[in-house]
Amino acid sequence: MVEIKKRKLLAKLFAEKDRQKIAIILGPRQVGKTTLLKELHKKLGGLFLDLDVLENFEKVGSFERLINTLKLNGYEEKQKGTFYLFLDEFQHYDVMTKIMKNVFDNCKNVKIYASGSSSLKIKEQVQESLAGRKSIYYLYPLDFEEFLWFKEEEEALKQYKNAGKLEGEDLNLGVLEGLLCEYLVWGGYPEVVLGRGADEKQDVLKSIFDLYVKKELVNYLKLEDVVGAKRLVEFLAVNNGKKIKYEEAASACALKQYAVRAYMGVLGETFLIKTIRPFFTNKNKELVKMPKAYFLDNGVRNFFINNFNEVDIREDAGRLFESFVMQELIKGGVEELKFWEDKQKREVDFVIDLVSRQTAIEVKFKERLKAEDFLGLNAFLDEYDTDEAYLVNLGAQKKGKIELRLPFGIGEMKF
Repeated sequence: MVEIKKRKLLAKLFAEKDRQKIAIILGPRQVGKTTLLKELHKKLGGLFLDLDVLENFEKVGSFERLINTLKLNGYEEKQKGTFYLFLDEFQHYDVMTKIMKNVFDNCKNVKIYASGSSSLKIKEQVQESLAGRKSIYYLYPLDFEEFLWFKEEEEALKQYKNAGKLEGEDLNLGVLEGLLCEYLVWGGYPEVVLGRGADEKQDVLKSIFDLYVKKELVNYLKLEDVVGAKRLVEFLAVNNGKKIKYEEAASACALKQYAVRAYMGVLGETFLIKTIRPFFTNKNKELVKMPKAYFLDNGVRNFFINNFNEVDIREDAGRLFESFVMQELIKGGVEELKFWEDKQKREVDFVIDLVSRQTAIEVKFKERLKAEDFLGLNAFLDEYDTDEAYLVNLGAQKKGKIELRLPFGIGEMKF
């Protein structure tokens, strides 16, 4: 039987158990951070505290109170083994980073795992307090392989594992293609994946956004114009994967341009969207040119445009597939992701911009490719000194100057 309902990150975090670092797990709400911490707690023992509950914060709200709480739960200052402390949603309290620093500096036999839902606030908190003391991990909605795990699709998982070995054109993807189409519509939030039927899945997506507004936009980030922020989210959903003109967005959402920029920053730091900038060798140009914005989950994006139609009757199928590839790359750990366009409007969907080289990736939601599908990649290869270019598609996998490849496992590639 396939092991299900476990995340890839679990093994990495378990391997971290003997490392002298505070392990911080960031990601959007309701992707499974709490479940992940509880699973680690189950394996390692120690103490788990949900800091969304005020009573629990009061137990650890100072270094002295935290140590006393640990002792009440089995910790001994001179114990030889490690005591594990799990703090869920620690970002609500600025003081927690200082407390964790004190624990790290004074209690070498205590290992802390801490989770949070907003990288904006946490980055500010840990920049100085936990410098050199932390490892940061990200938990996103399920990637496609995890999606198959959760659905217990054993035959599809076998095909997924073997997909990288296929070579040629007119490849038959079997059941994988149908499941991919489902994933493109509903996304990878665990509760949505496990939901029974379209109505239940839509209800879950609505609850996800309602909680996001309540916990992040209103209570936590205190955005004054929540209505305007919602309008901006809807605008970005309609324009998912397109270049964003701030003036146009401001007019459509009845916001000032500075507010659009600020709110997009907030939406990114709270893991709703990913903003990518154009690739230039002149880095100053990247900052002034129009960016693109992608949702980090297709189900959430489709919720905002109220479209859960099947992929084969959708005009935006190609854009959904493009978003899927971007999401898989981000979940696989790619950080420097950009796009490229020249003066002749030839484009490359994604450029992985590393110090030593660039990797160009074009995405086509089709099984049979045409000569024009290669125009952007060929132009990029002519312009820049790189020999890494991929055309991700649904029907061919073949080595060459431009490598044709299927989308499965692209997030696990080493760039």
